[in-house]
Amino acid sequence: MRMTSIVIDHKRRLDEEALGQTAARLFDELDKEGIVVLPALVSNETLANMQRAFDTKLRRVRWNNLDGYQRTELYRHMVEDVLLLDQGFVDVALHPLVKLILDRYLGPHYELTEAKGWKSLPTKRDFHGWHGDAWYDQNGRRDIPREVKLALYLTDVRSGAFNYIRGSHRQQAPRYVQNSEVADVPKSQIAEIVGKAGSAFLFDTSGIHRQGVPMLEPRRAIFYNYHDPSVRLQKEDIDYYRYHPLILNAAFLGSLTSEDTRILGFGNKQNFLPAFDRQRRTPVFQSFADQTFNFQLHFSNLRERIAARLRRILSR
Repeated sequence: MRMTSIVIDHKRRLDEEALGQTAARLFDELDKEGIVVLPALVSNETLANMQRAFDTKLRRVRWNNLDGYQRTELYRHMVEDVLLLDQGFVDVALHPLVKLILDRYLGPHYELTEAKGWKSLPTKRDFHGWHGDAWYDQNGRRDIPREVKLALYLTDVRSGAFNYIRGSHRQQAPRYVQNSEVADVPKSQIAEIVGKAGSAFLFDTSGIHRQGVPMLEPRRAIFYNYHDPSVRLQKEDIDYYRYHPLILNAAFLGSLTSEDTRILGFGNKQNFLPAFDRQRRTPVFQSFADQTFNFQLHFSNLRERIAARLRRILSR
């Protein structure tokens, strides 16, 4: 029994050492290039469960008591709060390799601040062009706070792949970038992340990136956002309540470590907005939809009352 324990402990140490070496190598590439492709993070079975759960949300627009996707733009169907959907989404966010790399790159105070995905629709339009992700309040700030996103493809991606200009991270405050500004960038400097479903990569969001064009087939992908939640957010994201505390499913949280609960923001109310009420973008249409649905409920109620009265009359 003692010998078995020694063998298991030795194997665990070897596995941890190999994981640490892999993390160090990938961190070096992320630090230098701003982007790094990761080895497989999920099994085929876990990936299939994630795909099935995600696809269920894409069947309809979220409305009333029907869950589904959000539609805020023409070419993407957004699924927010993917940590609710399947154990695999939580496990990916807290994968040991991911945490080791982020510990080095972001320091000890980072948290997972957003977990969402979307289905990108086929188009030849460059609707999501070159940019760095603006998220923090840039007023009076000269440094560039670090932020990293973890991306995972849920479908094979052969077109419309994620593009990233290597080495462009931490060079300027994040903003939209005109095509003319990057016209002279050699193709060898642009990382194009094509890959099978399950492909994953990390990137510094201050680097210049975009969704490639054309998009010839639908693409499903999820993105996890990690940064220090104490950094003051830009007004646009405060007004939208974009980085609200994570919404979690208790069924998936049974084996968390203390580090995991920190990363998931347990007990952190820093970006919690009490009694938040998001402003409606299409108030006239929403009022019309509300009134139409209210009419339908009244009509259904009236039909039930008439049917009940007829049954009483016929039963006499």
